[in-house]
Amino acid sequence: MALHPVIAICGTTGVGKSKLSVELALRISKMHEWNGGVVINADAMQAYKGFNTITNKISFEERAGVEHVLMDFKEPTEQYVVGQWIHDATKAIGKAHESKKVPIVVGGTAYWVQHLIFPGRLAVEPGRSSTTSISPSLERTTFSDELSSALLQASSDMRDLFKALPEVPPSAADDPGAALALHNLLRALDPIVADRWHWRDTRKVLRSLEIMRNSGRRTSEVFRDQSSVAVAPKYDTLFLWLHAESTELQRRLDTRAEEMLQNGLLDEVRELRGFAWTTNESGGDGSSSSPIDLTFGIFQSIGFREFNQYLSDPSPPDKKYATAMEEMKIANRQYAKRQISWIRNKLLPVIRASKSTEGARSAEMFLLDATARTAEPQKWTSDVRDVAGSLTEAFLGRNALPDPPTLSPAAGRMLSIPEKATDPTAVLLARRKVVCPVCTVDEAQPVMIEEGSEWATHIKTKIHKRLAAKAKGPMHRAPREACKAGKGPGGDSAEGLDEPLGSLFVT
Repeated sequence: MALHPVIAICGTTGVGKSKLSVELALRISKMHEWNGGVVINADAMQAYKGFNTITNKISFEERAGVEHVLMDFKEPTEQYVVGQWIHDATKAIGKAHESKKVPIVVGGTAYWVQHLIFPGRLAVEPGRSSTTSISPSLERTTFSDELSSALLQASSDMRDLFKALPEVPPSAADDPGAALALHNLLRALDPIVADRWHWRDTRKVLRSLEIMRNSGRRTSEVFRDQSSVAVAPKYDTLFLWLHAESTELQRRLDTRAEEMLQNGLLDEVRELRGFAWTTNESGGDGSSSSPIDLTFGIFQSIGFREFNQYLSDPSPPDKKYATAMEEMKIANRQYAKRQISWIRNKLLPVIRASKSTEGARSAEMFLLDATARTAEPQKWTSDVRDVAGSLTEAFLGRNALPDPPTLSPAAGRMLSIPEKATDPTAVLLARRKVVCPVCTVDEAQPVMIEEGSEWATHIKTKIHKRLAAKAKGPMHRAPREACKAGKGPGGDSAEGLDEPLGSLFVT
């Protein structure tokens, strides 16, 4: 089988992914078999034009003449989602291979990279199986038998809502009625998926409904089809995970936040606010009014969310600035944790599962310890750049690669994970959320808790115990008994699956 190589550099924000991508591209250019490397951006925010500070783009000087693609080309008011990026990245990889260049996919949006390398598990215009036509009241759309039956049993109000889903997810805080109405619709049409998402998670709920309306099938049907697809990489892939220990990473992220403000972050937030409000008033083309969704696209950038609130005050006090700064630092730390969690709980299990797929291309993950990058710059050369270069040369030369956990103590620790399910349906069923009848004092705003460890923790909280003591009814005994086994009211254990499904819904 001919080699179709891709090098994928992943890791948290602030660990040096862009720097390493340039160094590898330059090293590859000295290998006579290849004409260098092409860096393919896999950072959702860096696809947008300008706003270099808030998106942390690598400068033209730092690119050192290495070609970078899928960066700096989308307008701020455009949405650029995973399916679009995979289409564009696939074309860029093909073009690089034709030019005898090695594509180097680099960025912190790990789920984009995962679905690029491991296709077949993304809800983008999925194929349809048996179908049944519904009445003209639903615009003669064709639906699967399962969805057709659910729609016919739903109330007329629910069918009307399904026909006219909101463009923007409602805020559960500002409009809980609208949020709960969407979740009730999802429960009526696809109860299995409704059990997965909290009613307050309106973005995921709406996305599930959109999948149904666009595909003509229940989302759980899509999952079943995906579960039958063998996990296999599309390309021969060398994954390089840049990792820094948490204490050093936090210090680095805090310093980066302060430097971003010194380098004009507030000016970029003001400019983005101008885009948002101008588009909102004109509908984008000056013709009509249209809501702008600040939960999508570049408006999700860390820094915009926090300082948008600060700038909304005509005369903000100094305390509000300090609060926004601290919130930005916290958001950076939380995002880094989510990035690590995705790699360990999603990407690594898929790489591991692909090894059992007969005839599949190769995919291997190596962790490079970048902890000392700032304190000891020479460590970057010895622990990251040189190791990555040696791995790349062995990979492209089809030579034997070392055992990944042996590269460093950090590699041994972070790459050692328990077996995790990669089957979408199995993950879905293991992450059910249930209503706590004790803590739900307002049926219009039910308290939902995930079964398993979260439920076990919940019933130990002071508020739950206080409300349970007040109730003292038999209806609460079953939930409490189930919790002793780490289960929720439904009784199904959720041990060992501590990461959200997510991959079909995030953009």
